[in-house]
Amino acid sequence: MADKILRVVNALLAITRTVAAVLLVLSVIINFANIIGRYFFSVSISWAEESMLFLMVGVVFFGCGSVSWTNRHIRMDVLVNMMPTQIRKLFELLSDLVFIATAVAITIFAWPVIMDLAAFDERSQAANFPLVIPQSLIPIGLSFMAAMVAVRLLMRSRLAAPVRPAQLAAPKAPGD
Repeated sequence: MADKILRVVNALLAITRTVAAVLLVLSVIINFANIIGRYFFSVSISWAEESMLFLMVGVVFFGCGSVSWTNRHIRMDVLVNMMPTQIRKLFELLSDLVFIATAVAITIFAWPVIMDLAAFDERSQAANFPLVIPQSLIPIGLSFMAAMVAVRLLMRSRLAAPVRPAQLAAPKAPGD
């Protein structure tokens, strides 16, 4: 069962990393085209800045699940790392549980806003892009992060040997 869960998680992470990479490449292409147009043809793309901003939101919120799975998000843990192992593990667990609760709360509170943006067909000014798409990436990304943290916590408790999150996400070399 644990192997199936790990395969599903690794497949989801591969998909979200790929989507984040594609969005980043699209942003770079738009930026490059805008630079060429502006400096060589004296014409800039009117929707470029806004589109690149939305693409970067996508990069962040599609890539954040991978960060949560590997437990590499930014945190202020200097004092926690100085504590004995058992207390440190307790604080790490508490931190993960608070994160999950916060992500769920933000997702719940964001839902009415997302529904209003969709109902009123709110669009961006320059690109005329539906605002519901980039705005919905925030609760989607946070939900995915919370799910990754929850699965990571469950996998730690169910596996016999203690496994670090970085080991869970590491691809296996052929022959291992």
